[in-house]
Amino acid sequence: MSVEQNKALFRRFVEEVFNKGNISTIDELLAPNFVEREVLPPGTPSGREGIKQMTRMFRGAFPDFNVTIEDMIGEGDKIVARLTWNGTQKGEFMGIPASGKRVSFSVIDIIRVSGGKFVEHWGLMDNTAMMQQLGAVPNMQAAG
Repeated sequence: MSVEQNKALFRRFVEEVFNKGNISTIDELLAPNFVEREVLPPGTPSGREGIKQMTRMFRGAFPDFNVTIEDMIGEGDKIVARLTWNGTQKGEFMGIPASGKRVSFSVIDIIRVSGGKFVEHWGLMDNTAMMQQLGAVPNMQAAG
């Protein structure tokens, strides 16, 4: 596949899975042997099942969950994307009761594509910013 086709695949993943909550699309776009290299919460399964669980968790806690692709770069079989994740916490999230607070934080993803499917993922999520906005950890900039 071309770099442009890989980018289109990533755009489809963001729109269908994250923004619309179509969990079944994960099996369509991720290879059966998909490898997740991002550190996930304890107890989260690996591979496609982990992505399904994380997506359900975010969409359950943040019903208006939405992801915006800010930048996307492709080279060879890899796509790198800078994303903004947004949502209002209406449900429990990782032990934090529903707060009604709105969050907006950055995510960087690197996806390796082979045969028209995602086969490997590395990701960095600004968990600190998200948890500060939820009030779960102190905002050191505001405090100091």
